[in-house]
Amino acid sequence: MTDSQDSVIARIDSLIATVPDFPKPGIQFKDITPLLASSEVFAETVELLAEKSRPLGADLIAAPESRGFLFGLPVAQALGIGFIPIRKPGKLPGETISVEYELEYGTDTVEMRAGAIQPGQKVLLIDDVLATGGTIAACEKLAEKQGGVVIGAGFLMELSFLNGRNLIPDCEVFSLLEIQD
Repeated sequence: MTDSQDSVIARIDSLIATVPDFPKPGIQFKDITPLLASSEVFAETVELLAEKSRPLGADLIAAPESRGFLFGLPVAQALGIGFIPIRKPGKLPGETISVEYELEYGTDTVEMRAGAIQPGQKVLLIDDVLATGGTIAACEKLAEKQGGVVIGAGFLMELSFLNGRNLIPDCEVFSLLEIQD
């Protein structure tokens, strides 16, 4: 990384607050709202995500709701490519396709509009946090179900101690911040 990129990452890191015991005891929640409140640092964040995304040559960016939208859409705009929202069931009009995935306490489902991705299109997944990897792995399956080729996944931050990238071994993974504990 360049000194300029390191400087941006330091500014990003300084604006992410840790909230202990949220949403339950023992969780150290990473609150990105201070980052979102800084238009300057948020713009730098989007540009750095776009810089890391550009060499992958994606045709589309897909991102899960809700915080993935905050980063995925502006990165897609910066790259001049389309954006595909991935939502919870019942939130998209028209015909949808879905993937159910396991959580530590049950299951969840993500959906995408049918036909949103054409066979062979290169898809980059973007989200705010890579934790256990369940959500992003489901997003990968959803894109592939339509014939998309998931070429990578980018994140604002990665909780590397949870090994989430192990669930998406076939695509390039990058994150701006790595949280190791």
